[in-house]
Amino acid sequence: MISNFDRPYNSKEVEDKIYKLWEKSGCFNPDKRIKAKSFCITVPPPNVTGSLHMGHALNAVIQDILIRKKRMEGYKTLWLPGTDHAGIATQNVVEKDLRKQGISRHELGREKFLEKVLEWKERYGDIILNQFKKLGSSMDWSRTRFTMDSDYQKAVEKAFLHYFEKGWIYRAERVINWCWRCATSLSDLELEYKEEEVALYYIKYPIKNNREFIVVATVRPETMLGDAAIAVNPKDSRYKHLIGKTAILPIQNREIPIIADRLIDMNFGTGVVKVTPAHDLSDAEIGERHKLKVYKVIGQNGKMAKEAGLICEGLKTIECRNKIIEELKQKNLLEKEEPYKHNAAHCYRCGVKIEPIPSLQWFLKMDELKKSAVKAVKSGKIKFHPKRWEKVFFDWMKNIKDWCISRQIWWGHKIPIEGVDDVLDTWFSSALWPFAALGWPNKNSKDLKEFYPTQVLSTARDIINLWVARMIFSGLEFTGEKPFSDVIIHPTILTKDGKRMSKSLGTGIDPIELIEKYGADATRFGLIWQMMKNQDIHWDETAAVAGKKFANKIWNASRFVIQNANSKFKIPSLREVSRREKNSKLQFKNNKLTAADKRILIQLQKTKKSVEKNIENFHFGKALRDFYDFFWRQFCDVYLEKSKKQMADGELKENTQKILSFVLFESLKLLHPFMPFITEEIWQSLPGGNKMLITEKW
Repeated sequence: MISNFDRPYNSKEVEDKIYKLWEKSGCFNPDKRIKAKSFCITVPPPNVTGSLHMGHALNAVIQDILIRKKRMEGYKTLWLPGTDHAGIATQNVVEKDLRKQGISRHELGREKFLEKVLEWKERYGDIILNQFKKLGSSMDWSRTRFTMDSDYQKAVEKAFLHYFEKGWIYRAERVINWCWRCATSLSDLELEYKEEEVALYYIKYPIKNNREFIVVATVRPETMLGDAAIAVNPKDSRYKHLIGKTAILPIQNREIPIIADRLIDMNFGTGVVKVTPAHDLSDAEIGERHKLKVYKVIGQNGKMAKEAGLICEGLKTIECRNKIIEELKQKNLLEKEEPYKHNAAHCYRCGVKIEPIPSLQWFLKMDELKKSAVKAVKSGKIKFHPKRWEKVFFDWMKNIKDWCISRQIWWGHKIPIEGVDDVLDTWFSSALWPFAALGWPNKNSKDLKEFYPTQVLSTARDIINLWVARMIFSGLEFTGEKPFSDVIIHPTILTKDGKRMSKSLGTGIDPIELIEKYGADATRFGLIWQMMKNQDIHWDETAAVAGKKFANKIWNASRFVIQNANSKFKIPSLREVSRREKNSKLQFKNNKLTAADKRILIQLQKTKKSVEKNIENFHFGKALRDFYDFFWRQFCDVYLEKSKKQMADGELKENTQKILSFVLFESLKLLHPFMPFITEEIWQSLPGGNKMLITEKW
């Protein structure tokens, strides 16, 4: 066994071997622990098109730390894996693949296209799950779920019909985010905002029966063809005398009212806003409040519609914009234009600029659902960590609108009503994940009975509203139980200089490349080491380098302890020592403990309590740093050096050997959730070892 330590630690030789050992043993499966208390985490299902990025990696390590610790504490732990069908994302990937072959989905037809999607999923859909394995994720792969599994489809259908029968689902024409390239509505999360340098145009609208003008500032002059009103803030003294009067819409020569609305920002532009209810989400609200007429001047194909008039009908929006500006200049109605930067919404998959347009869609009423979710968080039944993220949740719930749940694509859960070809928003199905993945709506499901409600959800801040909130009200509505007790909102991983990582800009980092370079344990170390309380992570690769160095330190220290261990000190006997532990003092030969012996045992107990407390409070970075300081500074730098002299003393040797073995034994257990591969490899080399560390008692 000591021969394992004859050469430096090599993560590439160890990690695949150890993961196969765990998988072969079945230790990820909780079914063997019959009477134990359950602890369950369902992984946030990554897109079936996805590959591991730094956010995935951090989130997976957080969950793995929790699962491994609870497993070692004797819990019946289930970390359930799975993937999301990712409607638009997957459809676009397959369409791109087909275009390379000169084929369109419309040429194939819906049925044949869906066959192609399933073929693609079979070839590439498990890439990210295999990457999770590389990271050391101890998920129960025998329970892997997919949101288009037949059982999951039944759950989605059940949920839709439940809402429909309650009268909470309805169909209506509303202004929604529309991607004309993908020909579908989009959720807010499916938008990508890109900064653009455009012009801010100051347009003069004549006042009826008056020589006066009211000036509007806009970046989208093409939409003025659909204006239904001019709006000012009721508190704006500059325009109070114009409220209630009529303006003349340039080019269209249509009379439109000048109205007052509290939403108008007095500090933007001139403080006057053109209201186009058909082509702006905020304008749609104003239009509904003031009962304004809706003029649809942009069509679903992204071009100007008939109602735009002969001047622009059939043109692309940018072509219409240029023509409008030319016309306004000729009529002396363009006061000025100036450079302006703003964030424009684009489809997150195809990159096309979004056009808000009225569209006939399916909606889910939020009035009653939001109440239950808010109550669950306000009462403390569900807690956010850090707590400040509760405000994001409450703010969204306060202003929540009915949910547009329909999409005009082919890949996804078809709305279960005859004659309807739309599919459901991907978030509708993923909102059911914590319980549908465990067998709901089958009330006799063993997993549902044993593991629901789950305990912890760990996820990113950008889907608090779009996923976390929806899981909360879905769980309460369909099971009568909260879906989880604690929500960890993990830090966002930024570049070293604090910017968003971007693959397209070359600033993204591939965790698999880090694993290849430094090893999975070192990568995990680097992620958690930089996870400080309430702060985002400015990724610094030197943390992974430090992780690799720490792995080498652990390896060398373990070699020293094992080479100097008394052969009669087997792991079982060390367990007995641990049971007799009291007030940080152990029973040793002649009770002869040196000051160094006593100090390291006390420091070990303090570290154990600190690590336990910080993991339970989700302060993972603090837990790792406390262990690191103990093992490297106190155990290796101090006690190991003192032990060399003590073992040369016949009276102290046996006790020193026992303490060295005991501290290593306990240290491996404490470190295992963070760096599972090297700790398991060393554990397998301990004298008398007959179990795996992953299932050892904490």
